[in-house]
Amino acid sequence: MRLTILGGGGFRVPLVYGALLGDRAEGRVTHVVLHDLDAGRLGAVTRVLARQAAGVPDAPEVTATTDLDEALRGADFVFSAIRVGGLEGRACDERVALDQGVLGQETVGAGGVAYGLRTVPVAVDIARRAARLAPEAWVINFTNPAGLVTEAMSRHLGDRVIGICDSPVGLGRRIARVLGVDPRRAWIDYAGLNHLGWVRGLRVDGRDVLPRLLADPGLLGSFEEGRLFGPEWLQSLGAIPNEYLHYYYFNRETVRAYREAGQTRGAFLREQQARFYAEAADPEVDALAAWNRARAEREATYMAENRAAAGAGEREAEDLSGGYEKVALALMRAIARDERATLILNVRNRTTLSVLDADAVVEVPCLVDAGGAHPVAADPLPGHAAGLVCAVKAVEREVLTAAETGSRAAAVKALALHPLVDSVNVARRLLDGYLAAHPGLAYLR
Repeated sequence: MRLTILGGGGFRVPLVYGALLGDRAEGRVTHVVLHDLDAGRLGAVTRVLARQAAGVPDAPEVTATTDLDEALRGADFVFSAIRVGGLEGRACDERVALDQGVLGQETVGAGGVAYGLRTVPVAVDIARRAARLAPEAWVINFTNPAGLVTEAMSRHLGDRVIGICDSPVGLGRRIARVLGVDPRRAWIDYAGLNHLGWVRGLRVDGRDVLPRLLADPGLLGSFEEGRLFGPEWLQSLGAIPNEYLHYYYFNRETVRAYREAGQTRGAFLREQQARFYAEAADPEVDALAAWNRARAEREATYMAENRAAAGAGEREAEDLSGGYEKVALALMRAIARDERATLILNVRNRTTLSVLDADAVVEVPCLVDAGGAHPVAADPLPGHAAGLVCAVKAVEREVLTAAETGSRAAAVKALALHPLVDSVNVARRLLDGYLAAHPGLAYLR
């Protein structure tokens, strides 16, 4: 089976390849094609993968190309993990937003809108090419903002594109760990949009054990989300939010922490990864060891500003590990081998969440088989969650309109309607800043 990874020079690619090396079952991936626009990054990642494969019998063959059409032809699965504008673009998104006193995080708020405006036209081009060159392939979207980009691609690929994120899986795992439950036996009642969802129940053998957690402030304060949000707020919600909702519930504190930080997350990663790629290009350097060092630092500093704002302390050792690759491998196995699995994925809504239309991409539990991912019916969202989900989905739709039509007015509207942008005039200044920073947004008129 042939797997193509778009953004194949990306830092997280070794996580995916490491997961593939552990798969010995029939029908496994035997050939990995890496595509990237940056030949130097491709070379560095290829060296890391070669070290990973050393001594592993029948390791998947790896080839690399800068030709997108060549990469897509003959693919059975396509992982889309691109970053339009690179980490320099992310750093600009953060800086422009913070200059206006609003959040610039890459998937949430003004930064997420800017990233979406840059990324959607490129993702749509990929979807069109995939539909033409690999019509039987399944596209698994890693690219952020994951829900928005998946919805853009679904307009050309239908249900053959599925978005993934490791945040819901990690949240469910942490809740199960605190309750002493085997996460493999638990049904996670999770619903919302990407980076905007809530765990509303955790069922084991048909019994919901989440109320036991919500009734115990000590247990609630013993894991990451409990420390981020505080036990009292979680008890008020009656649910456990995805960690990204910290940007919404504690926006003022988070913006202050970001402005006081010596360096934004994007700027940190830009410098850190530049060091890694330079080091990995040296044939005398153990590229895999260099990658492992950089990855450990990256994971330990994840959402550091939020934890600082909440006084949540350091991340737990169990959470310093990858997740995307495990979800992606489970998804591929279920489709390729018709092995039924239940996974939380980004898919078209159909009738799952009653407050949204059928084509809206949502993040919900799905049953997966050879026919793809099928969202499971969900209870209605409570009013506070439904309102936030509808508001953010409206923003995503304006981004899609702007990307499709080149409408500057739609782009301003997307920014102005976002719950984390507090003024139409701020939205206009944000767009002016992003247009000045990103040549790729010149299509907006």
